Amino acid sequence: CEAEISARHLSFVETGRAQPSRAMLLRLAEQLEIPVRERNVLLVAAGYAPLFPERALDAPEMAQARAAIEIILEGSKPYPAYALDRHWNIVASNGALPQLFENVDAALLEPPINVVRVSLHPKGVAPYVLNFPQWRAHMLARLRRQIDLTADPGLIALLDEVLSYPSPGGQPPPARLRAPEMVVPFVMRLNAGVVSFFSTTMVFGTPVEVSLSELALESFFPADAATDALVKELAALPPA
Repeated sequence: CEAEISARHLSFVETGRAQPSRAMLLRLAEQLEIPVRERNVLLVAAGYAPLFPERALDAPEMAQARAAIEIILEGSKPYPAYALDRHWNIVASNGALPQLFENVDAALLEPPINVVRVSLHPKGVAPYVLNFPQWRAHMLARLRRQIDLTADPGLIALLDEVLSYPSPGGQPPPARLRAPEMVVPFVMRLNAGVVSFFSTTMVFGTPVEVSLSELALESFFPADAATDALVKELAALPPA
């Protein structure tokens, strides 16, 4: 009903008795919240040309989008913020609070930096995350949600990889993962002290370009006054 298609006609489409129009496929995809990249796949499978273009972030046509990303990231300072692609790789950052990565193995910081890998790897920040079981459950839930929507082989491989990581300290990960809470904090021990953040995710509204539709701007904000004070203190330090 929401797609304005009769049950009879939809049944004919599902069984192959009727060929769906391009407009019908797009309406169904919209109601099913199918990601833009997969909408192109759906159109091609039905014999239509793909509708949504895909461009590199540094393409000239993306200049205004890049400018918007820069404004948002810089506006988050002194708190860290990152632009992530569909595979959780950092494509842009405001460079704030580099101390988050001060104890991370250099191999994990080779571009492109993958935030899921860095977060959960025993040589990443995992040993310093004080609520690691909770944070791990949160990250895995988000990753599984993406896989449910896209069936992306790269995301499936990433999930398999991080599930194989041992827990920090050699303890096995919990057999059952709790469902994420309303706001899951990220509590980490830096060399300078303990910080606690909550994160927000921003996406482009109604994108009609594949790369923009998959881009997420992840910003971290202090969850307490002590974190706010420490971050501002560290930001004021001269470069080493």
